[in-house]
This record gives sequence, structure tokens and C-alpha cells, in this order.
Amino acid sequence: MNIVYWIVAGLLALFYFYAGTLKVIRSRDQLRPMMAWVDRIPLPAVRALGTVEILGAAGLVLPPLTGIAPSLAPAAAVGFVLLQASALTLHLTGEDRRIALNVGLIVTAAVTVWLATGL
Repeated sequence: MNIVYWIVAGLLALFYFYAGTLKVIRSRDQLRPMMAWVDRIPLPAVRALGTVEILGAAGLVLPPLTGIAPSLAPAAAVGFVLLQASALTLHLTGEDRRIALNVGLIVTAAVTVWLATGL
């Protein structure tokens, strides 16, 4: 189960690290083609969201890797479930109805929670 956790959590962490980095460093115009929702929330909130995603990605990997506070890994995964549930709501209340990625990330984060509790 440990190997499966590292595969799933590693992929999830890579995704969120990449997405978070884009939100932190790119302008609204650069984000708009991939994230239609960026015009609906203030840019500082987009930057904060990116920072949260980067920290959450680190929370999935670093605690189990170092053995320091390993309970942070399932907490980070639960945070991603909540984040994507909020993102799903944002997409459904706006014009953007593309929610397949959000649903996939919710499922992946939920599996990560389950796997992290067995570490």
C-alpha cells in the first residue's frame, strides 16, 4: 500500500505544484485560456490559492518522507478534497461547465486520504 500511496500522492502533488506555480507567477491574461474562472475572483485570491496548492503538495510528500508529523499528509489530502469541492461549485455557478477534472481530482484526493491513513 505504501508504493501505491507514493504513486498516487506523487502524481497529485506534481499536479498541484504545477497548477499552484502557474497561479502564483502568471498574469491573469496568461491564465485565462486554461482557467476561465480567473476573471471571477480577485488576482490576490488567485495568488493565495496557488500558494495553498503549493503548500498542500508539499504536505502530501514531505511529512511521510521525513517522518515528521506524518498526520499532515491525510490533512493535506482532505484539504484538496475540500478545495476541489469548492472549485466544482465555482464552475457550476459560472459559465464554465467543464467539471471532469475537478471530479477526477476529488476522487484522487479521496483515495490519497484513504491510503495516507494506512501509512
